[in-house]
Amino acid sequence: MQELLLFTRQGCCLCEGLEEKLRALDPPQPLNLIDVDTDPALQGRYGLAVPVLALAASGDAPFRELPRVSPRLAGAQLRAWLIKQGVR
Repeated sequence: MQELLLFTRQGCCLCEGLEEKLRALDPPQPLNLIDVDTDPALQGRYGLAVPVLALAASGDAPFRELPRVSPRLAGAQLRAWLIKQGVR
């Protein structure tokens, strides 16, 4: 399975909600949390636009950002959305 990157920050309820939904998938998708506040470049790039979900490195690109996930998606709907985005 491909690893997902979740760009997040501490205390963000949207970030925590998406993390919870991703961890609840069956089977679980590998997930790596990246706190944007620990890196000035990431903080400058994402600002308050978290959560941002991305597909981990493949080929030359370090990662591929995915479209914003609707906070209403969970379970099978979230899995279907991930598949539609090319996440396997």
